Amino acid sequence: MLREETVFGPIKSRRLGSSLGINLLPTKGKLCNFDCIYCECGWNKDGLEDRRLPSAAEVREALDTRLRECSEAGTPIDSITFSGDGEPTLNPDFAEIVRDTLQLRDRWYPQAKVSVLSNATRVCREPVFQALRKVDNPILKLDAPTSELAARINRPVGDYDVERLLLDLERFEGDFILQTMFLRSPEFDSSSPEVLLPWMDMVRRLHPREIMVYTIARPTPQQGLEKFSEEEMAALVAPLVKEGFNIQIKA
Repeated sequence: MLREETVFGPIKSRRLGSSLGINLLPTKGKLCNFDCIYCECGWNKDGLEDRRLPSAAEVREALDTRLRECSEAGTPIDSITFSGDGEPTLNPDFAEIVRDTLQLRDRWYPQAKVSVLSNATRVCREPVFQALRKVDNPILKLDAPTSELAARINRPVGDYDVERLLLDLERFEGDFILQTMFLRSPEFDSSSPEVLLPWMDMVRRLHPREIMVYTIARPTPQQGLEKFSEEEMAALVAPLVKEGFNIQIKA
């Protein structure tokens, strides 16, 4: 499910409403430092047709045009969302593009939120961290509470250390949205004690302002994955809800 435009939509998002997407990655390929078993864009090895990244100037022009068209048509936009075919913060112009996006949002849709869907691996880079601090919704992924478990579900490229990532996320002082995929596979089960209990401790440590718990909604590259129902996920996170955490559940 590759996005063939730099700016696409708006589409109906389970979590963000009417969402205008920004793809900072190749339009005919995938570029990510994760290779998640559930990724709707497929395996990294199958997305090598295109390696070209859009520049900040190209993104600004495309976004300005689309926002103007939507405004003139009276099209509602709840969120301007960085998502796309992989990890958006891999674009070297990410910080500049966020700055431009905030300016264009203020001009055309001042009520809309600016959201970034990220695997959080580049929060350690100061320009990326500062850009994420400026957006309304930095939505940062943590599917597993240890590096060993993350290797089963996210299949990160290169060095990935969950403890180091947690230290980086603590810099947000809770002002971010934590996003976690719940699923079952022969290698990984979000409901198993080895995953669920330390994940809850991780949530308590970071204390994000909101937690998005979701499950599989589209075809996945790995076969045999099982989704959770909304009721199952609600039961699994009930202890955190009782502790006062704001948890959004989407099946």
